[in-house]
Amino acid sequence: MITPRRHDMVVTRWGARFMGRRFAVAIGRGGMTDDKHEGDGATPRGVWRLMGGSFRADRLPQPVSPLNLNSIGPMDVWSDDPEDPAYNHGLRAQNYAHSHEKMRMTAPLYDVVLFSDWNYPDATPGKGSAIFVHQWRKPRHPTAGCLAFAPKDLHWILERWTQQSRIIVR
Repeated sequence: MITPRRHDMVVTRWGARFMGRRFAVAIGRGGMTDDKHEGDGATPRGVWRLMGGSFRADRLPQPVSPLNLNSIGPMDVWSDDPEDPAYNHGLRAQNYAHSHEKMRMTAPLYDVVLFSDWNYPDATPGKGSAIFVHQWRKPRHPTAGCLAFAPKDLHWILERWTQQSRIIVR
């Protein structure tokens, strides 16, 4: 078992702990898994790092964070097609031929979205893509495998995140 450090976030199906606080968290509709597969809707157990993220500059100012956060544009997509050479990577493309997720959506889920290192950057096709940390649709509403928080909680976490912080999903 991995011993959490002071700046780590520990996530279980019942919630998350970070920097002495507890938060409600939404996990994947498929629960948690030790054997992640594309499309299973499960949140992978393990240790993740946050690699950066994006935000909707047309909706909010740039969040305070030590992470590199870029503005989401109308052509930003994230490939979730295991047959795509760009599988589990973000890119800018119009009318993208492979299965993908549009990063700029009407719902506020990705107003702030953080990219984890789950199966990234050297992606194994079919082992899961787009495992993000983002705002939830509604309290504890299941995700497709991501972690989702109330917007105010996500901003609180982001402001206190460090380069040494990890997410430990148990």
